[in-house]
Amino acid sequence: MEKLIFRKFSKDHAIFFLYIAISISLIVWVIQAVNFLDIVSEDGHSFRIYFLYTILNLPKIFSRILPFIFFISMFYIIIKYENNNELIIFWNTGIKKIEFVNTIIKLSLIYLLIQLCLTSYIVPKTQDEARSYIRASELDFFPGLIKEKKFIDPVSGLTIFVNKKSSDGTLEKIFLKDKLSNNKYQIIYAKKGKIVNYENANFLVLQEGKVISNDGRDLTVFNFEKTEFNLSKYATKTTTHPKVQEINSDILFSCILSLKKNEIPSELFEEYFACNETNSKNMKQELFKRIVIPFYLPLISLFAAMLIIRSKDHYSYNQFKILLFMCGTVTIIFSEVSIRYSGVSELISLIFMIVPISLFIITYFLLSIRLKILR
Repeated sequence: MEKLIFRKFSKDHAIFFLYIAISISLIVWVIQAVNFLDIVSEDGHSFRIYFLYTILNLPKIFSRILPFIFFISMFYIIIKYENNNELIIFWNTGIKKIEFVNTIIKLSLIYLLIQLCLTSYIVPKTQDEARSYIRASELDFFPGLIKEKKFIDPVSGLTIFVNKKSSDGTLEKIFLKDKLSNNKYQIIYAKKGKIVNYENANFLVLQEGKVISNDGRDLTVFNFEKTEFNLSKYATKTTTHPKVQEINSDILFSCILSLKKNEIPSELFEEYFACNETNSKNMKQELFKRIVIPFYLPLISLFAAMLIIRSKDHYSYNQFKILLFMCGTVTIIFSEVSIRYSGVSELISLIFMIVPISLFIITYFLLSIRLKILR
């Protein structure tokens, strides 16, 4: 009987959790997708790259909102059971309140494992996969980036000005500045031009113009009747190198251990990302976020479980609900704030690591004493 009751409670919580999590994730995803439109409008990538990049951000969004959604759904289900007098059925069938609390804790451990799986493996993998599409992408929408009478720099090292752009794609009075290095550049002026695509590569075909080259010492000037300017050789301005959030957890651990032992990082690190003391703090904060933060889930589940201390008929029940909700919310906020300070020093990191476990033990101990008194 107890198993059926707890199974129903777990099912109701899971259904409500998924409903809220999917709804909020989609809302946040749509907002982020709008912000990511500059991948197309400013950086010149195709809508296919844009869609793949944005869709791969869903696991990250879901993992970030999971603790709060878990707390909200647990809080809501317990209140719903109390308002429907279902909790009374629990106690009348012989279920002890501490057993109910233990069931909630076991349920939180399942979500903890899900969160660990997401933050440690799935999210870094999907984030790196999203970045890989940007790295491999050509500037498919380069023609659409060019505006009349406006200097644009859609790619690194290249500035373009067009006086007029016709509906058929013909450009008039074109000015280009190609920065070759720190003190070397090339300026091209042409009366007409048009962007064409040869074998998936963009070329700017220019007519009747002049090229001014500066190699750092001398200027070279020559005229041309027709020339082709390869646009595909330029890199997008979108960040293409991996960020710390996109690095595999095992690699981050290995890098931190190498730095701690004063060992020279392997070539793998240098090819993939900068494994050095400069990034050490960011790497520690990222690992803290992935591994330690999920352990706040059992703690916030206890705040929701404390609702069983008082019945809905108690005169201070509403105030008690608000207090518990605030405690859970403050705990989640504190967990996010602690990420920023977790990489300051090893001692501070250790303190923040034991905080969720210590608070859980203290809270559980006090709750169990309270339930014994009420029994």
